[in-house]
Amino acid sequence: MDDAGSGESHDHAFAQNRASWDERVPVHVASEFYDVEGWLREGRGPRTDESAALGDVSGLDLVHLQCHFGLDTLAWARAGARVTGLGFSGPAIDQARVLARRAGVEDRATFVCADVYDAVAALGGARYDVVYVSLGALCWLPSVDRWAAVVAALARPGGRLWLHDAHPLSDALAEDEPVIETTYFEEPAPYVDDCGLTYTDEDHSLSMKRNYSWNHGLGEIVTAVIGHGFTLESLEEHDWTSFARFPWLVRQADQHYAITAGRPRIPLSFSLLARRL
Repeated sequence: MDDAGSGESHDHAFAQNRASWDERVPVHVASEFYDVEGWLREGRGPRTDESAALGDVSGLDLVHLQCHFGLDTLAWARAGARVTGLGFSGPAIDQARVLARRAGVEDRATFVCADVYDAVAALGGARYDVVYVSLGALCWLPSVDRWAAVVAALARPGGRLWLHDAHPLSDALAEDEPVIETTYFEEPAPYVDDCGLTYTDEDHSLSMKRNYSWNHGLGEIVTAVIGHGFTLESLEEHDWTSFARFPWLVRQADQHYAITAGRPRIPLSFSLLARRL
């Protein structure tokens, strides 16, 4: 760790992370991992487990926080929701708007460029039936309690939060083997990563190599959500994740990545469904 991004102000860390994500956008859009052309051609909608959890979203207002370039956001538009995607990368939001037009759902898809902590003001105080947060979101935020306050302000009474993210245990593991290497709990100072690689193209070296991230224990996440006016409806820990997070994971037939057979199972991601009081 270093001093940049630690303490009360995280402006330097946020600026560095934003520059890194700006650089990733064209790499991700062109990647096999996201398969944008296949997604457009095949008309893919939400993931099966997410559709099962949220049910019919036709006519509902859904906001996707930290939406990147909008594929998951637009999947819900295809399912009939009125969607708003919010992300802090200008190039990513530009791509999301292009994809909305190409997918033919721009009439029910809006994208806003803003930091997630500024979402309430950036969205003009709007309230939503569903607040949706997909994999790889919370690690970029220093305070999960502050995030939960934003989520609560965006959710209508009776509205739901769906969160699927990396399990905090997996974020504490070393890259080369499943042993604890970094903190499991939320700390004021960030973890600093200088590897310069991105999860879609491991052979593509970025010029903006440094990233800052924070872990949050599962208890800290659940307590923050409950503390800001939600009731927990389900919490599941999964022995799989949606990308090759570690070199020792193997791809399964369902396109999930998991530990090889015969080795102890550990949680790699989790999903949470909660309802606003």
